[in-house]
Amino acid sequence: MTKLLGQIAAAVLLLFSYGIGWTAEPTEPVAESLEALKKEVLSINRELFILEEDLLFPSSTQVAFYVSLDLGYFFKLDSIKLKVDGEWITQYLYTARELDALKRGGVQRLHVDNLQAGEHEVVAVVIGYGPENREYKLAVSNKFEKDTEAKLLELKIVDDDTKQQPKLTIKEWN
Repeated sequence: MTKLLGQIAAAVLLLFSYGIGWTAEPTEPVAESLEALKKEVLSINRELFILEEDLLFPSSTQVAFYVSLDLGYFFKLDSIKLKVDGEWITQYLYTARELDALKRGGVQRLHVDNLQAGEHEVVAVVIGYGPENREYKLAVSNKFEKDTEAKLLELKIVDDDTKQQPKLTIKEWN
């Protein structure tokens, strides 16, 4: 009886593997179809991310804050805090790799939020190290008008060569 069950199980396994086209060695078409499937999954993932961003942050209420750093001879950025309408909304601590990317011209998306149309105030505080490795704090405040279009604001840390100090500004993108 157990021999018969073993033979039946072997036959079912053989039929099952034959029915799904299972072989010991992968064939080239299977590898190609897996690669095509992988590309399709990545493409769908990207489209879902974009759709999620559009749903969570519609352009009528979207405000995005970016950070850029110009050279950084007089200031080594350590962290940044952002306050909108009197409420701290984000803070970020930088690594050496991220600072290097910013010094090479990179721009970081710091925060995306939803704000109603009207006047708003943003306060940015950056902490880092200035000349002679002393702790340095910079702060800037700016009022901006949010309308029905997406608002993009850039926090720029630039070197002021005349004063040999860093300067923090907020720039609105159109």
